[in-house]
Amino acid sequence: MREATILFKGEKAGILTQHDDASFTFAYSDDWVLNIEKPSISLTLQKINKVFHSPYLFPFFYNMLPEGTNKQAICKLNKIDLNDYFGLLLTVATEDTIGAITIEKRY
Repeated sequence: MREATILFKGEKAGILTQHDDASFTFAYSDDWVLNIEKPSISLTLQKINKVFHSPYLFPFFYNMLPEGTNKQAICKLNKIDLNDYFGLLLTVATEDTIGAITIEKRY
C-alpha cells in the first residue's frame, strides 16, 4: 500500500491511497469537509465525508501526469515503470503543477 497527501494550495485536503490489489481510494480529511470555505478538489470528487473507490487511478489525478516522450524521459531518469502511474504522480506533482493541487508522499 502506498499513500500520498493531497494538498490544495499547500493545505491538506485528503489522502490518496494505492492498495495492494492496485485499486485506489481517495478521502477528504475531516477538517476539509467540515470547513464550508474549502472547495472540492475536483468536480468528480465531491467534498463529502466518503471514501471514493476506483479500480484505476482517478482520472483527475491521471490527467496530472506527463505523456509521450516527457513521460518516458521522467520514468527513465527516475527508474519508474511506465505503468506505475502512482509512482509517476508522486514524482511529478510535488510542486509547480498546473492547478492548485500538489502531492506529498506519505511515509
